[in-house]
Amino acid sequence: MKISRLLIRIFLLLPLFFVLGCNDFLSTEPDSTRANIKTPEQVSQLLITAYPQGSYVTFGESMSDNVADKGRGQDDRVNRGSYLFEVVDAPVDKEDAPDMYWAQAYRAIAATNLALEIIAKADNPGSFSAQKGEALVARAYAHFMLVSFYSKFYDPATASSDPGIPYVTESEDVVVKKYERKTVAYVYEMIEKDLLEGLPLIADFSYTVPKYHFNQAAANAFASRFYLVKRNYAKVVEYANKVFPSGDIASNLRPWNTEYITLSYDAIWKRYSRASENANLLLVETNSLFGRYAPSYRYGLTNAKWSEINQVSGLTGTSAGWAYPIYTQGEENLFIPKLTEYFVKESVNAEIGMTYVMVPLFTTEEVLFNRAEANLYLNNSAASLADINLFMSKRIRNYNSATHAVTAAKIRSYYGLSNTTQNNLLGLLISIADLRRLEFSQEGMRWFDILRYGIDVEHPTAEGQVITVNSDDPRRVLQLPQAAVLSGLELNKR
Repeated sequence: MKISRLLIRIFLLLPLFFVLGCNDFLSTEPDSTRANIKTPEQVSQLLITAYPQGSYVTFGESMSDNVADKGRGQDDRVNRGSYLFEVVDAPVDKEDAPDMYWAQAYRAIAATNLALEIIAKADNPGSFSAQKGEALVARAYAHFMLVSFYSKFYDPATASSDPGIPYVTESEDVVVKKYERKTVAYVYEMIEKDLLEGLPLIADFSYTVPKYHFNQAAANAFASRFYLVKRNYAKVVEYANKVFPSGDIASNLRPWNTEYITLSYDAIWKRYSRASENANLLLVETNSLFGRYAPSYRYGLTNAKWSEINQVSGLTGTSAGWAYPIYTQGEENLFIPKLTEYFVKESVNAEIGMTYVMVPLFTTEEVLFNRAEANLYLNNSAASLADINLFMSKRIRNYNSATHAVTAAKIRSYYGLSNTTQNNLLGLLISIADLRRLEFSQEGMRWFDILRYGIDVEHPTAEGQVITVNSDDPRRVLQLPQAAVLSGLELNKR
């Protein structure tokens, strides 16, 4: 497939031999250049590429405490290297690899910068308001994900000295451009600047399918995540409440214990990542093998791990069961039917092609948890407890509020805490963390909480080794691709 000059400009921080996939817009207009993109509709088409189409799910999940070594199973270098906390030796075109995510995130950033450059030079830039908003928020998001994975996780005490990642705001105009990392604090300042400028400009009417773009709900959900990491809890609540201005979060939570519980695993797979599912706020198509190998990876969800994760149902004070269905593909190969693969042939008669997984980047459930945690820090524990119970009402089989309602006393009993103000708050915080772990199993999201809470991780191997990675271990920070050295970047210390 011929690659347009537009895509050539997107070779950012990478050697020139890295081949990017073409999307429908670029393949139908292979000779498009910046000069040919003149209308808001054309800029919107360009912004289809403004979202990282690499996946973090495999390496995020494999580094977390959700997985164990089965001693056998699908041998995948990303799954293996991530579990062992080694630098994953995989090229930028290897599905699910950290280097691919880096490349695809900067590719997305390059698309946003090109869009913003076109808008700035347009005769009527005001008519591009919605596109500018999407580009700014998408640029902020891609940088946020990069700094979360490839730098020390945000800590206000050290952010001003911790090395960040390049915050790129200009289009590439040379083969190899030199960049500097600056600091995590600087990256966060730039993220916030782009987010706050772009969010008010988002206009859902400008999208054919809003959930494939930063719509208003998704942009506010991103803001709630960003400010949770920054520990600005009042803003977390503010933006979380803006996701559903009517206040109706309940009907937008995933209905596991009502509608989903009646479905086959194949039907759940088909529904989970659809734009028609209320709980999904932003979806992105990723080049990934996770949908194929999630159950059979050697380092994956086991019976023992699932028992450890799902025992949090004890918060109800009963023997309540979760509505999540657990399936197996052979002994110890557990999976929850969430992220499934779809295969796109290279041509109608071809036997080869590309594997994709549609990933929910933001969901109603995350917004609910963000708000619950923020209210806890704002000394509004009643609101936090209400959100926990709202979540439970959609997840416990045969839910009955009279029996299953979570209370402060039940939380203390479950975690073995004495009745003090401090322990009541601690119990709520641990409850939220444990419920987040349960909800986002096999989605890679647990890794963010491990970083944010400073949770130590132990990974025993079948050979008897125990890999312990504490909160200060440099292996928690992904290594930059070797190709980044060409752009003047210093690799992370090991």
